[in-house]
Amino acid sequence: MDTDTPPEEVFDELFATIEERKETLPADSYTASLFTHEKGKNAVLEKLGEETTEAILAAKDDDRDELLAESADLVYHLLVLLAMEEATLEDLQVELRNRF
Repeated sequence: MDTDTPPEEVFDELFATIEERKETLPADSYTASLFTHEKGKNAVLEKLGEETTEAILAAKDDDRDELLAESADLVYHLLVLLAMEEATLEDLQVELRNRF
């Protein structure tokens, strides 16, 4: 992912990278390993639970930096799960928009 990406485009670029890794499955990619892991979706669900707990604990401890780091991990793993389920970032955006 390009560090020069404007903040408002980060989710789009991250999801595109996740989708690309899902298709090409490079051997040295953590993201690709999540799609090929023997536990499959369960491995990602476990990571979501872990990252959620870590974000909650960081918030409880008023540790803003740790909260942001754990939230980034949480969002990343959520996007991987969406890709696994053949959902798109646009699907999520539409769902959120519909809630306004």
